[in-house]
Amino acid sequence: MLLFQPIPAKLISPSSLPCQRIRQRRRRARPPSASINVGSGNDDTFTKYSGYLFRNGVSSEAEFLTEYDVSAIAGIYRRKPLLVLRRFTQISATFGRWFAQRYLDSVNERSDEMFKIRAAELRMILLELGPAFVKIAQAVSSRPDVIPPAYLEELSLLQDRIAPFSTEEAFRIIEKELGMPVDMLFSEITPEPIAAASLGQVYQAKLRTNGKVVAVKVQRPGVQAAISLDIYILRYLAGVARRVGKLNTDLQAVLDEWASSLFREMDYRAEARNGKKFKELYGGLKDVLVPEMYIDLTSQRVLIMEWVEGKRLSEVKDLYLVEVGVYCSLSQLLDYGFYHADPHPGNLLRSSDGRLAYLDFGMMGEFKQELRDGFIEACLHLVNRDFDGLAKDFVTLGLLPPTAQKDEVTKALTGVFQNAVNKGVRSISFGDLSGNLGVTMYKFKFRIPSYFSLVIRSLAVLEGIAIGFDPNYKVLSSSYPWIARKVLTDSSPKLRSTLQTLLYKDGMFQIDRLESLLTESLRARTEDTLDRDQAAESDDSRTKAIKQVLSFTLTEKGAFVREILIQEIAKGIDALSVATFESVTLTTASRLPLFIPYASSSTTLGKEDITNLRTLRRLLMILSTLQKPGSEVQQLRVDYSEENKINSVEEVSLVLNEMSSAPDLLPIISVFPELPSESQQQLLQLPVDLASRLLSRAVARTIRRLFN
Repeated sequence: MLLFQPIPAKLISPSSLPCQRIRQRRRRARPPSASINVGSGNDDTFTKYSGYLFRNGVSSEAEFLTEYDVSAIAGIYRRKPLLVLRRFTQISATFGRWFAQRYLDSVNERSDEMFKIRAAELRMILLELGPAFVKIAQAVSSRPDVIPPAYLEELSLLQDRIAPFSTEEAFRIIEKELGMPVDMLFSEITPEPIAAASLGQVYQAKLRTNGKVVAVKVQRPGVQAAISLDIYILRYLAGVARRVGKLNTDLQAVLDEWASSLFREMDYRAEARNGKKFKELYGGLKDVLVPEMYIDLTSQRVLIMEWVEGKRLSEVKDLYLVEVGVYCSLSQLLDYGFYHADPHPGNLLRSSDGRLAYLDFGMMGEFKQELRDGFIEACLHLVNRDFDGLAKDFVTLGLLPPTAQKDEVTKALTGVFQNAVNKGVRSISFGDLSGNLGVTMYKFKFRIPSYFSLVIRSLAVLEGIAIGFDPNYKVLSSSYPWIARKVLTDSSPKLRSTLQTLLYKDGMFQIDRLESLLTESLRARTEDTLDRDQAAESDDSRTKAIKQVLSFTLTEKGAFVREILIQEIAKGIDALSVATFESVTLTTASRLPLFIPYASSSTTLGKEDITNLRTLRRLLMILSTLQKPGSEVQQLRVDYSEENKINSVEEVSLVLNEMSSAPDLLPIISVFPELPSESQQQLLQLPVDLASRLLSRAVARTIRRLFN
């Protein structure tokens, strides 16, 4: 919510901020007051137009709510029908007047001329109506690909450049909440707020106890009463909209989830606890900065935290930090399930030392394990065009009811996503995925679970920031490699089952899917490969990635993938030995005087053996590609439709040709001494395991031939 920079825009260092002694300030300040009584002489826009919602204790009951309670809020405002009617009339008249002006602009052909003016007017309307509407606007102000530039520019001002309320009132709130005079808390504090947003404003101060520079966030008077009433009205309208529009999504439930997170955001004690937990989980990630929270000096309406000096991520155009943000977001969503649900540009900074700083921990989300696994499965099935699996994932994620007709849904999803997926994973954007999904959602009674919008928004915001200075940036392109690596290495039984199902379709090994997963996993940014001064595809980063993949594959975590690879290599070598034996036998027999040649030059290998030969060849191609910096597996792929035209003799020749490039694999082998001792021991065990598999297959093949 709050970016730590002065109003209106330019950053200045703490040493140059116009600070003064608190005692001097207090001589002019009135004594603390037990009730909110904001003067009207210098009111901010919200207080001026909507102050009637909380002045003179008109909604004092709502101010003391500690959490979002639908019944309690309804009970308060059912007893105040005139206040509800006045607020509803204000909202309707304000927006109605603006839409009428937009309509007249179009009728008079002045839309382009008045575009910027109407954008500025909309911003002022949102400020007049208060925090609930400002928060909604913030949710869309980070998408330059969706919001017109003029509106984007105006709405972005709502993130941290809102007119502040009076400092006198702020100091009274600090003293009332913390129970001691301001000059006993701080040796210095700025006479005016450094930043102001919808729920509160920030001062820079120096703690008297230890001299550390801190940010002091003070909640805006009356926000809880205003938000409670607005949610009461919006909830009623959401119910009407669902009934009239016959919508499948429970709009009231979605609104309740958002309102719950908003109420938690208004409790600064909860925010401090969230910030502490966030720092414990993610503060150690490379180039991630999470400020320290002073929980002992925090109350429900006053928060004290470490001062962060920096600029907006959206202003500095640092694509590397966007990548750091994507990595951190994926760690939040899929590793721990505790994520920042409000990462708008005002909450993401490039700190003075070049790190990505997270601010404002009021709105956080919890992503349950089964939903995390379902999200990963959905991404895998989407990228691999398994729309039948995707339909099942939508049920798991709560997007579809269990009673939905799976076959019909699969057909519909194929039509919606096929074109987007055909572009390749690196070209898919959230806009591509939306496609014609609206019609499909209505037809099959799609629902939007309350958690889903927060999860998608946490990633969509990062894509929106990046698009601002790189129109071709796709967050899914950065996310999928991380997902590919996780599904290859995670020990979760659910994900192992997903990998097994993905790699084996109708009993046939899908080498192209393994190829895609391995290739994408090497693109994944990890803490070891995240480096501002190092290209993602450099020799060093590729070596690190290979080492990580080998380390995982050769340890207990990668046992599942290792078993699959050994099994498929054994099948391929077995088929190659049979083909070679038949070829040698055929050549030897052809030199005999009574030899009768076959009508065909191909061997008698069956379809399964030929498929196993192709799999072995593709595995060798993958290994050959891994050690070539900057190369892409795509460059080595043949047309799959042409593979079926290759007979067994040609297949054997292609496999032997790939084997002839074995010396090219030395760069990969060279990393083995750098592997952990456990991995080295497992590596020595591989030939034994492979020989055991080959022996088993040879015995089984011999027995089959004896009895056939």
